[in-house]
Amino acid sequence: MRDRLAASDPGLLRLTAGLRTVTAIALTLAVLAAVRVPVPQLVAGAMAAMVSTFAVRDKQRAQQAVTLGLGLPVALASVSLGALLNQRVVVGDLFFVVLIFCAVYGRRFGDRGTALGLIGFQIYFLSLFVHATAATLPALYGVICVAFACSATARFVLLPQTPAGTLDRLRRAFRARLAQLIAVQAELLDAGPGEVEKVLQDLRTATARLHETALLIQGQLEEGTSDEATARLLQRRIADAEIASERLGLLLLTARSAERTNTLTLHLPGAPLPSGGELPVRDEATAALHRDLQALRVLMLRPVGEARGTALAQVRNRLLGYREEENLPAAAPAVQDVFRGLGEAARAALGLRLALDGPQDESDDSPATARSREELDAEDAAIEAGEEAETEAPEPTGLSRPTTRAAVQVAVGSALAIAGGELLSSQRWYWAVLTCWIVFLNTASTGEILVKGYRRLLGTVLGVVAGIGLAGLVGHHTWTAFALVLVFIFAMFYSAPLSYTLMSFFVTAMLGLLYTLLNTYSLAVLVLRVEETALGAACGVIAAALVLPIHTDRRTNELLVEVLNRLADVTRAAVEQLSGGAGDDLVEQARDLDQALADLRAATEPLTHPIAPLRARRDTARYVVALLETCAYHGRSLAATAELLPTHPSIAADPRLRGACARIVHNIEAIAAHVADPRATAEIERGSSIASMLGPGTLRTPRYGRVTDRVLRHLQRLDEAVFGLARPLGITSGADRPRK
Repeated sequence: MRDRLAASDPGLLRLTAGLRTVTAIALTLAVLAAVRVPVPQLVAGAMAAMVSTFAVRDKQRAQQAVTLGLGLPVALASVSLGALLNQRVVVGDLFFVVLIFCAVYGRRFGDRGTALGLIGFQIYFLSLFVHATAATLPALYGVICVAFACSATARFVLLPQTPAGTLDRLRRAFRARLAQLIAVQAELLDAGPGEVEKVLQDLRTATARLHETALLIQGQLEEGTSDEATARLLQRRIADAEIASERLGLLLLTARSAERTNTLTLHLPGAPLPSGGELPVRDEATAALHRDLQALRVLMLRPVGEARGTALAQVRNRLLGYREEENLPAAAPAVQDVFRGLGEAARAALGLRLALDGPQDESDDSPATARSREELDAEDAAIEAGEEAETEAPEPTGLSRPTTRAAVQVAVGSALAIAGGELLSSQRWYWAVLTCWIVFLNTASTGEILVKGYRRLLGTVLGVVAGIGLAGLVGHHTWTAFALVLVFIFAMFYSAPLSYTLMSFFVTAMLGLLYTLLNTYSLAVLVLRVEETALGAACGVIAAALVLPIHTDRRTNELLVEVLNRLADVTRAAVEQLSGGAGDDLVEQARDLDQALADLRAATEPLTHPIAPLRARRDTARYVVALLETCAYHGRSLAATAELLPTHPSIAADPRLRGACARIVHNIEAIAAHVADPRATAEIERGSSIASMLGPGTLRTPRYGRVTDRVLRHLQRLDEAVFGLARPLGITSGADRPRK
C-alpha cells in the first residue's frame, strides 16, 4: 500500500498540500472558536489560512518564512483597502483592476512575487466576500494574524517539508513506478490475443508515468542535493534506469512477434503490436524470463536497508551475468535479447541503488557484478570531474515578456468582468473577476484559456447541484458544515493536478456551504454563481483573443521549434561523442528535450481536446506529438549510450557515425526552419538507410560488441521518425516536388 500511494502521488506532493492546508484551517478555526468570534469571522479566518498556505511556493524553508512574513502586511493592507473602498464603486473597481495587474505582473519576480500577488488579490476578494467595513477591520486584522500564525505552525512545525525530503519521496515514487512498469511488462509476456491491446496501453501509461516522475525529480535536484556533482550523478542514474526499463519493454514486444518492434509507431494511440503479437511458447526460457522479471522488480523497488541477506545478491549476480552472455538460455535470438536487456536493467538498478543508498557490501559479488561496479565507479568519477556550463537565453523585454502580456490581458478581462458582473449582481460581481483571474493562471495561449474556462464552468455547474443538496442536509449545523468544508478543501488540493473540472466542483460545493454559514444561501445565489463564472470565463477568452493575443497555433509552433532544436542538439552531441569527439553533458540536454516536449504536449491540449471542432487538426496534433515522443526516446537512448563510451569496456567510438548523423540533423533543422518561417528554402533530404551509409559489413559486428548494432537501430528509427514528421507538417522534400 505504501508503494501504491508513493506511485499514485509522486513525492506525496498532493497529499502534503491538502493536509497542510486543512491543518492550517482547522487550527485557525480552533483558535477563533476558543475566543468565540462570530461565524463571518470564522469564514474569513478559514479563507485567509487557506490563501496563506497554498500561496507560498518557495522551496527552501528560510525563503518560505520570509515570504510568509512579507505576506502578512500585504494581506493587512489589502483587507484595509477592500473595506475602505467597498462602498466607493468606481474607485474600488479601478483599484481592483490595478491590484490584479500588479499581482499578475509580480510573477516575473519568481515564487515570492507570485505568492505576494496571490495573497494581495485573494485577501481583497475575501474582504468583498465577507462584506468587510471600517468598523470590522480591527477584528479582521486579528483573524488574519491568527490565520498566518496557524499557517506557519502547520508549515514549519506540524507538517514540515524540505527539498531533500521531497526529493527522497520522489525517489521512492520513481522506484515504485519503475516496479509497476516491470510488472506490466511481465503481464505482456503472458497476455493472450484478446488482452494484448489493453496490456500495451497499460505499458504506455506506466512508461509515461515513470517519465513524469523522472521530470519531477529533475526539478528538485538543485535544491534537494548537497552539491552539483551529487545532483548530476543522481540525474544520470535516474535516466539510466528509465531508459533501460523502456528498452526492456521494446525487447519484450519484439520477443512476442516475428519481426522487430516498429518504434516509429510506438507512441501512437492504438498502434498495433507487430505481427499481431503472437503469444510465445511456454518453455524453460519463458519461465526463467518470468522469474527474472519478478527478481528485477524487487531489485529496483527495495532499498538496501529493506532487502538484506545473500538472496538478493545472488539474484543481482545472475541478472548482471546476462550482460556478459553468462547463462543465457537456449532460446530464439529475440528471447536472448530480452535476457541481455534484463542484464542492462540490472546494471541500471545497481547504479540506482549506489546513488540512492550509498556503498554496499561487496563480499558476495560475482565477477560480472564486480565489473559492473568498476564501470559505475569510473562513470561516477567522470561525472564528479565534469563541469556543467550553463547558458541563459536572453530575457524578453516590454510587452513581449509573458508576465507583462498576461498582466495587461487579465487587467482588461477583469475590467470587462467587473462591468458585466455589476449588471448581473451588484453584490456578487466579484465571482466573475475571480474566474477571469483563475483562467489566466498557468496558461499561455487563447486555446488554453478557452479549455480552462470550459472546465471551470463544467465543474461549477456540477458543484452547484451538489451545493443544493448539501445545503439542505447541513442546514444550520455550523461545525458539521465546517467539517465538510475541510473535506472539500482537501479534495480540492488533492485533485487539482489531476482534473481542473473536479477541483472546480469541490470549490463550488465548498462555497455553497460557506453561503449557508453566512445565511446567504439560496438557489438563486448558486445559479448566479454559474452565471458569473460563465461571464468571467468569457471575459478572459475575449481579453486573450483581442489584447496582445498569443494564438494556439503560434504558441505550439514556437514550442515545436524549441523541441526540434533540442532534439538536434542532443542528436548532434551524442553522435559526436560516439564518433570519438569531445564529451558533453548529454543527460542534461536530454532532460531539456523532455521538458520542452512536455511543454509542447500541454500547449497542444486545446487542439487535442474532445471539444476541439476540427477533427483532422486534432489527429494531426496527436500524430506529431507521438512522433516527437518516439524521437525523444531514441534521442535519450543515444545520449545514454554515448555517456557510457568513456568507461564501458565493450563500447568503442566509430568515426563513421558522424557522417551518418549529418542527414538526420539537417532534416531536423530544415523542419524547424519551415515551422518558424513557412517561406524557408531548406529542404529535407531522403537517402539510403543509415546502416548502408556506414559501408559493407557493418551489421556483421557482434550484437553487443560495439556501438554499431544498438546505435544504428536508434539512428535508423530516428531518421524514419524525423522524415515522418515532414508530411503532417506540410513540408516536402526535393524528391516529392513535382517536376516541370
